[in-house]
Amino acid sequence: MPQDQDQEQDPDRDPGRDDRDPFGWIDEEAAARRRAGLVRTLRPRPAASPLLDLASNDYLGLARHPAVTAAAADAARLWGAGATGSRLVTGSTGLHAELEAELADFCGFEAALVLSSGYAANLAAVTALTARGTLIVSDAANHASLIDGCRLSRAVTAVVPHADPGAAAKVLDGHEGRAVVLTDAVFSVDGDAAPLDRLAAVCRERGAALIVDDAHGLGVLGEGGRGAPYAAGLAGSPDTAVTVTLSKSLGSQGGAVLGPARVIEHLVNTARAFIFDTGLAPAAAGGALAALRLLRREPERAARARAVAASLHERLTAAGLASVRPDAAVVSVRAPSPEAALRWAADCRAGGLAVGCFRPPSVPDGVSRLRLTARADLTDDQIERAVAVIVAAAPAG
Repeated sequence: MPQDQDQEQDPDRDPGRDDRDPFGWIDEEAAARRRAGLVRTLRPRPAASPLLDLASNDYLGLARHPAVTAAAADAARLWGAGATGSRLVTGSTGLHAELEAELADFCGFEAALVLSSGYAANLAAVTALTARGTLIVSDAANHASLIDGCRLSRAVTAVVPHADPGAAAKVLDGHEGRAVVLTDAVFSVDGDAAPLDRLAAVCRERGAALIVDDAHGLGVLGEGGRGAPYAAGLAGSPDTAVTVTLSKSLGSQGGAVLGPARVIEHLVNTARAFIFDTGLAPAAAGGALAALRLLRREPERAARARAVAASLHERLTAAGLASVRPDAAVVSVRAPSPEAALRWAADCRAGGLAVGCFRPPSVPDGVSRLRLTARADLTDDQIERAVAVIVAAAPAG
């Protein structure tokens, strides 16, 4: 319908915008991101980078370990490049079964289920173990995959202050029916650990289940890297389910849910993120299995990753930077603004160091920071070099 020439014009409308363009709004959002300094770009890395890597999640230094890459290559040659279908059709191989059995045994649970990613594992666990009317109590700093699981679950979600078992207890008190407490074991932004023992006590006193995302704890925390739930005495607990990723400490790709056998059987039959997704590629399963077996043989890697993180934190703090004390292998260093964080990361790269740069909306508190990941294979000389580059490049104020 033609617009009346006397109709008042929208003062905020871009006069150059074509209202017939169904994706025109994207340009406006892109311009807003540029003004806020929040544009993200893909930067393909070379196969052999000259940069010292404190950006990847390869906590144990296993992604390029010869035993891990050889196992991945052997699996691809034997089973093919892809899983060829969902796990319930053609996507399960003997490697998947071996990996599930050894993951469950290593972490102290009855059973495990391997999925195509840690993200998918979280979606599967949260959506399949809740329903409409279930109460989910979710930590304010939980990972995006847990948040998305809450949104898809159709459950009632109560977000509580970060790492606060008392707040979780208050929400659960008086609730009748199914309830689940949902938390990261180690929070991916600042690297602090959840009080799992106290959260478990809150759950048991009130009949709630506990779901723990141990993506950043497996391979780093617990005896020989068995994870944060193991360290908290929750291994094998009948009221606890744990999700892990194979893409961090195990240097491969994929995810898994660990827990009581009846929980895993329930996921096989009901979790849409499992049923309708192509299975994990055999090469990733083979690489993860080799990495897990290597960790069993070399449990000292877990302690070394924690020691490297502690050393980075101590040296950066001594230099006057706002570094958050790490509980695992993630070290966070706060920046004064998104723009300052971007420049800081770029200057570190120019100095030969790759670091992570976390900015809104990826950070729940809105505070931009550099995110450093400790690796068990870093030498003391490399730690000193990394600290020197970060300190030299630090923004004023």
